Amino acid sequence: MLEAEGVLTTHPRSGIQFVRPGLELTHAIYQFRSIIERAAVRVFAETADESLLETLTTRHTALIARIEAHGVTPDDLTEVDAVEQLIHASVTGIMQNPLIDISYRRMMIYLRLLRLDRKFTAPIILRTLREHMEILNACTRRDADAAEAALQAHLHAAIQRNIGFM
Repeated sequence: MLEAEGVLTTHPRSGIQFVRPGLELTHAIYQFRSIIERAAVRVFAETADESLLETLTTRHTALIARIEAHGVTPDDLTEVDAVEQLIHASVTGIMQNPLIDISYRRMMIYLRLLRLDRKFTAPIILRTLREHMEILNACTRRDADAAEAALQAHLHAAIQRNIGFM
């Protein structure tokens, strides 16, 4: 299945080789994310459940405080991955569109490939979490314009971080 998705190549008698995403694929991933997530975050800002917004905010706030106080631990990296997936899946999931869900999951496989070689340091993680907080704060205020702007800023910063690691 991963070979069909273009994520890896199987070489007979040699083994498996993962595709190394280049600049073109990185740009395509973030362009796709921007198209999907900008539309979705507007709906999310207007209709997301208060308890979900509170949960996302609480988890982000706690993680930021922990990393600021103690640096990044392996447990923190697991939580970073979990909140990253939860916020973006919650935003795109608000559309309740199975075609978006399938396409977005496929794109996230490629995004994980981009991140394989990345070193996650406290400053990078904190910057990302604070960008998420800007999105969440706008959604909590039910300000769709601010949520879209914060998301666009987050995706722009994320692509810059990824290009910097190439």
